Formats: sequence, structure tokens, C-alpha cells
Amino acid sequence: MLVERGLQAMNVELVSEAYAIAANYLRRSGAIPDSLVTDERLLGLIVKLIQQGESNRIRLANKAIARFQAQTEARAVA
Repeated sequence: MLVERGLQAMNVELVSEAYAIAANYLRRSGAIPDSLVTDERLLGLIVKLIQQGESNRIRLANKAIARFQAQTEARAVA
């Protein structure tokens, strides 16, 4: 299913699959709480990666995880 987000069509299935993979990993590692609430920062990273042209759900999840962890570490240092 495609949903228009601004001027760009977004594949909701791709977003949700990549989010599920990344969120599952981050929950198990303790980086995000184990709840049903969507982590907006993680979702934003996935959307941004899709806007940059990434379309493989595994690569999306892995890149989002890496960026999320890098941002978290940078915030901890600051």
C-alpha cells in the first residue's frame, strides 16, 4: 500500500517491515523500551532512508539501527 507523505508516495509495508526488524533488535538490546509505543526517532530514520532511495527492508533496518545507536552514543557523550 502506498500512502502519500507530502509529495512523495511511501510504501507503508516497507516502512512497517523495516521498523519491526529494527525495533525488535533495539528492544532486545535494551536501547528502546519494550512497549507498543512507536519510537518516533527510529521511524524518522527509516523514512529518511527511504527518501534517500533505500528500498531493501533488511538494509533499511540495519542502517536505521546503526544511525540510531550512533545518535544515542553522541547524546550520551554530550
